[in-house]
Amino acid sequence: MNSLGKIIRSVQAFGRELSRQAAPVLPSRTPAIGVALGGGFARGIAHVGVLKVLEQEGIPVRVVAGTSVGALIGAAYCSGVTLQELEDMAASVRFSNFARWTLSRCGFASNDRMISFLTRILKVKTFEELRIPLGVTATDFNTGEGVVFHSGSIIDPVRASCAYPGMFLPVQIRGRYLVDGMLSHPVPARPVREMGADRVLAVHLKGTWSHGGAPRHLFDVIGQSFAIAQDAMSCLWREAADLVIEPDVAGFAYDDFKRAKDLIRVGEAAMRQALPEVRKWLATPEEASSPATAHPMVARPAPMPAD
Repeated sequence: MNSLGKIIRSVQAFGRELSRQAAPVLPSRTPAIGVALGGGFARGIAHVGVLKVLEQEGIPVRVVAGTSVGALIGAAYCSGVTLQELEDMAASVRFSNFARWTLSRCGFASNDRMISFLTRILKVKTFEELRIPLGVTATDFNTGEGVVFHSGSIIDPVRASCAYPGMFLPVQIRGRYLVDGMLSHPVPARPVREMGADRVLAVHLKGTWSHGGAPRHLFDVIGQSFAIAQDAMSCLWREAADLVIEPDVAGFAYDDFKRAKDLIRVGEAAMRQALPEVRKWLATPEEASSPATAHPMVARPAPMPAD
């Protein structure tokens, strides 16, 4: 009886070994794709075009982080605002929807109108309720430390992320005076990586000085100074990105809200050019044509012809 039991156990073990050897090799799990949306004031409307193409092509976005206008658009998208609603909002929004001029030693405008604006457009009001995890960046004015919000109310962190120094008053949250996230995270690729993204798509809104000669006013000086600083800091965030796309926003002014449709189109064009590389992330090992690169690739679309 003992001999028969040993024979049965041996046959079962042999069968299990055969089954293991014959089992197909399953593809690795789909990588979590994170999107980092950089700052750029009105130029940030190009982010809508990027998200639109990702959704149309069925590219799953698992996590988002946003800086400044990227935080605003990221918050709306992650809360459940549809791409069509985002396009409609972009076409109608103006500076006065979220800002009002004021007399202060700390800035020329307050963005407190963003409270009612965000209350109206967001589908949910806290980070915990978002359909896609979101990180919102800001900068501590006193220490220079970058701050990334992941919990609690969404509205004040987005206001802080958009508090463009010199233009908008700082926003106080939990005893800290906070200003625009562009000072610490121009493109929040690293926060996206730290939130668990396996692959990071970074959207950089590289604006160039398009007026020539002297600046027209103070806000041109502030905007161009930010652009210079953003370029100087690029090495700090590019190393955390797998792919950097740069929509062609060079011909757009910082306050070109009226050209929303054109900005969405340049965002779409940049994302479509980058699609082959993004699709490689989702391919099985057999389908992938090349291994992941050690340094981020940069996809730059050709300039769009003037209308």
